[in-house]
Amino acid sequence: MTQRLHLVFGGELVDPSKNVFKDVDDIHIVGMFPNYQAAYDAWKAEAQKTVDNAHMRYYIAHIHRLRDEEQEVSTTEELG
Repeated sequence: MTQRLHLVFGGELVDPSKNVFKDVDDIHIVGMFPNYQAAYDAWKAEAQKTVDNAHMRYYIAHIHRLRDEEQEVSTTEELG
């Protein structure tokens, strides 16, 4: 069975039109989730809490896409 992990995180951006965090040390890690629906629900809850702050953004990272166990060498290993 393939596990499809998703990471939900967010923080304050330098500029709302770019994806650059103001302070990387202050990124809020919401958590790791076993499926997209659970990650989406967590993302939505956090995003709604900060709806009045245009500089706050939350994201869903598809962790399962970083490593394909079926390939001899994953794309992340090729970077190193």
